[in-house]
Amino acid sequence: MQKLLHPKIQLGHWPTPLEPMLRINDMHKGPELWVKRDDCTGLAFGGNKTRKLEFLIADAQLKGATILLTAGGIQSNHARQTAAAAAKVGLGCELFLEQVKGVSEIDYSHSGNVLLDQLLGARLHLLPAGQDLDAVMALRAQTLAEAGQVPYVMPVGGSNAIGSMGYVNCGLELANQLQAQDISFDAIVLATGSAGTQAGLLAGLALAGIDIPVLGITVSRSSVGQCEKVLALLHEVQELLKQPKLHEDHVICFDQYYGSGYGHPTPSMIEAVRLAASLEGLFLDPVYSGKAFAGLLDLVRHGYFDSSDRVLFLHTGGTPGLFAYSECLSEC
Repeated sequence: MQKLLHPKIQLGHWPTPLEPMLRINDMHKGPELWVKRDDCTGLAFGGNKTRKLEFLIADAQLKGATILLTAGGIQSNHARQTAAAAAKVGLGCELFLEQVKGVSEIDYSHSGNVLLDQLLGARLHLLPAGQDLDAVMALRAQTLAEAGQVPYVMPVGGSNAIGSMGYVNCGLELANQLQAQDISFDAIVLATGSAGTQAGLLAGLALAGIDIPVLGITVSRSSVGQCEKVLALLHEVQELLKQPKLHEDHVICFDQYYGSGYGHPTPSMIEAVRLAASLEGLFLDPVYSGKAFAGLLDLVRHGYFDSSDRVLFLHTGGTPGLFAYSECLSEC
């Protein structure tokens, strides 16, 4: 497997498994669906952010950081894994968590990732919706620096060019698995939000010389806005890699599946979460992978793929978020 020259540390369990969805495939008799289990990355219940944090933490250490700052929604998976990484390497951690408008689940502000953040020793700053999170973190970083700390500020989702190297690495890992297992895929489907997973994977596959369409199911914005966000970050990553830049037609996003807003439950998400659990023993999350899998199932049902295709679903994790959505997911 080709290796990146950018500094990283070891936080996860690699490679993550590549598995067929046997019972779901029997059910729909359409394209053959597989899953790459990035919910099994190992760090604090796993998830896609572990890959990004291996590069971000290495960069923080090179810069002499003593404390990590990052932000997201109250149930942010990135925040939880950042807190875990900080605990593992002995850095302080402060999380700036923004309330999500329109989410009223009983456990949303107390259970799931919020509980885990606290157990991991992070300091939480709970903010109302609509805050400029970057500005809030910059102000706090200035205060910490004046007190003698060396803060390292990560963007929402860890999705800058450095963090996206985690999914460049994933693309190389996947290329190695395809060769070892002698299989190929006609498309890859994933949730896309802060853009680092989709941008990094596209760059990694290109680096490996593999041309597989990567279809992003958006979780918070229009397909046009998301494609612009992914393409801009993709070009930053490829510039860092000194790699020829992919064109905009390589970036594909669908925006029909996130409902009324980020983190808002949808009937199709609930169906997808229950289906994956009851047929595959596979837990999806309500915000990202659940909506992405709902999108994949809808594309299958509407004939987007040929029946002979083999399609890979990238499971980005987020399982602890299930406990924050018990009100809409429970049948009791």
